[in-house]
Amino acid sequence: MHAMILAAGKGTRLRPLTDAVPKPLLEVAGAPMIAFPLHLVREAGIKEVVINLHHLGDQIRSRLGDGAEYGVRITYSEEEPILDTGGAIAAAKRFLSGDTFVVLNADTVSDVPLREVIDFHRQHQAMATMVVRPDPDAARHDAIFLDASHRMHAILGHGDGGRTVRDGSANRMMYAGITVLEPRVFDYMPQGIFSITRDVFPRLLRAGEALYGYVHEGYWRVLDTLPDLAAGREELAQRGAGENFLDKVRHA
Repeated sequence: MHAMILAAGKGTRLRPLTDAVPKPLLEVAGAPMIAFPLHLVREAGIKEVVINLHHLGDQIRSRLGDGAEYGVRITYSEEEPILDTGGAIAAAKRFLSGDTFVVLNADTVSDVPLREVIDFHRQHQAMATMVVRPDPDAARHDAIFLDASHRMHAILGHGDGGRTVRDGSANRMMYAGITVLEPRVFDYMPQGIFSITRDVFPRLLRAGEALYGYVHEGYWRVLDTLPDLAAGREELAQRGAGENFLDKVRHA
């Protein structure tokens, strides 16, 4: 299998820190932020990783090198202009299209058991499986709705989420930054700059493809704002994600 880590963003909500350092290299618990998804990939037995680059990408390439320090082999995908999440995946099609693959956000720290997510995806013969979390904000408009079997019925207002909420058969979730995909997803991708969640998943829903959500209730923190970064650093300093988890990340 192959994995892609999305790392090209400008990190504007983390300025001024990201004016000089790309978001994936900001330190969290003694490691660069991107070490956490790299750890998940390695623990799942995935060795081949592609990382997309744009903002201060040379620093990421210089810091991670060929990936040997993290037990993986890294290929880089340069973007100019930046392509958004879907465009980034499409640009890496040659690298990803051979088999089931995983896409992770570089700015998310979690203890998701990625091997279990992949097994869940295959057991359900899914086209796509998103790792999701119970939605803490009932007013969110970008919720994902799953039925009792964890099949997805709506995302970002697309699909039959309204009906499933009214009849009590849906669970409201939010995306947790990890997706498992089948190569056939490339058939649903447009050209140019586009989002995997806003543009591709609604197409998959309309086509009746099997989309599922793997519910993760363990540790999770997105680090895309200054308050979230501070909170994540504090939580992980207190070993909120588990000492073994942190030690493995720090000592890749």
